[in-house]
Amino acid sequence: MTSPTPGYNHPIPEKIMTPDEVQTRIGTLRFFDGRPDAETVQACYDNLDFLRGVETFLNGIPATSLEGMRRGMVGMGATKSNQCLIFDHLMDSDPLFLTGNTDTVYTSVILNLLEDGPTVVEIPVGCGPGTVNDAFFRFVTDMGIPGPDQGQGGKYLILPPDYEGDLNLPEGGMEAQVNGETFFVSQSTSYVNWLILRGFLVDGKPDASTAMFKGGLKVYSLSQANNPPAMEFISGSNTFFNTIHANQYDFYEELHTVINREPISMLDPELRGLFASIGIQKGKPFAPDERLKAILIEAVAVGNATARSLVFQSRLEGSYLYENSGWLAAFVGGDYQFLKDEGDGGRFLDARTLFFYVATVNTPAMAVKMVGKGSQYAFNTTDKNGNYLDGSKSYKLNIPQDVPAQDFWSVVVYDPQTRSQLQTSQEFPSKNNKKTELLTNDDGSVDLYFGPQAPAGKEQNWIETVPGKGWFVILRLYGPLEPWFDKTWKPGEFELIA
Repeated sequence: MTSPTPGYNHPIPEKIMTPDEVQTRIGTLRFFDGRPDAETVQACYDNLDFLRGVETFLNGIPATSLEGMRRGMVGMGATKSNQCLIFDHLMDSDPLFLTGNTDTVYTSVILNLLEDGPTVVEIPVGCGPGTVNDAFFRFVTDMGIPGPDQGQGGKYLILPPDYEGDLNLPEGGMEAQVNGETFFVSQSTSYVNWLILRGFLVDGKPDASTAMFKGGLKVYSLSQANNPPAMEFISGSNTFFNTIHANQYDFYEELHTVINREPISMLDPELRGLFASIGIQKGKPFAPDERLKAILIEAVAVGNATARSLVFQSRLEGSYLYENSGWLAAFVGGDYQFLKDEGDGGRFLDARTLFFYVATVNTPAMAVKMVGKGSQYAFNTTDKNGNYLDGSKSYKLNIPQDVPAQDFWSVVVYDPQTRSQLQTSQEFPSKNNKKTELLTNDDGSVDLYFGPQAPAGKEQNWIETVPGKGWFVILRLYGPLEPWFDKTWKPGEFELIA
């Protein structure tokens, strides 16, 4: 017969007992009959605050990333919805903009539904992929080719989260009659929203799309429909400005700005509770004491390192597109809502962190199979041996023939620090099969070269890199075709040549 546990009348299962001393990664934890001593209590609370600081960073990136976009545009003078930032000479490497491309005419507007109320966006005929995202970088609606107007142009109406008017609201993106006109109506979950539109190059030039946007894009409050303000277009080309969130303590202050501005209903109680656990709560100042601030400074450093590990050395199932390859998926799991296994696995938190740490724009058109429409992306940070790409060395990348892109394909080089275009003597650190007359091999494939100096005779296929800096690339396919989705076509790997 088993003897009673000392201090009890019966044998107590050991698995429910707490020993007097436990060795852990945060030190030795000491107890008297299950009650932690003062040092253990302090260590546990410090650790809890640290963990929640790290998790706040990893889960708050979508909000601070869109807030960084808003702040960057305000710094460029785009403070109202009729003030539009346009890359009329394409996006070069001057601005800090998460993995922006050099190959489409970006047109960017910040919507403020708190100030403007229901807001109209008139899209011109021929607009490429366009999207509205809310203040947590969630999908609101598509526009242009992948949107309900299908590139034929149309009027969209974006309603604020607390809208209580008498409009007959359909499901997002569906047609509705408003004041006798047909609109595609969507309701956002936040006041601040980002509208991003893309126009394609014509004969390798941005002129046609620039004229399309300047002549046909309109954004105004529904209340001003009879007399909308004139659009103002601000060029973002060849200009340095920053749209990227902080990776230091300022990150938490940026997040507080978002949480304090937006309605409580924007986020579920779980996320609100996580952020509030370190003092980021709507209607309250964010003012951590000296102890907590020191912990958060360390937490954001670990959070940043964790996000970078997810991006540059992903361990997520489904990250790699091909066996024994360095090519990675941006939308790991293939769901723009970041649901794992169609929701059975809940929210794929690490996949969400990976995407928003390195990219912007959230739309089904980038995640789901849309043959001939939308866009698909793959990124690569290593050579074929698994080593990080080094700006001091030279590499070759083979793009096989018959690239499955109805519109065009491109390769753009990025800086791992800023996740923005790599700044070199080249204005555009990229190659585009419609913008550049590339040298083609006898089999129809194209070899691209990367390094500090161009190989002799290969200058037009060369992208410059910087000694002492790393780099990575994104391969884009606009209008992706079936061989991309069934993986019968795949890009080559980076081969070290010098």
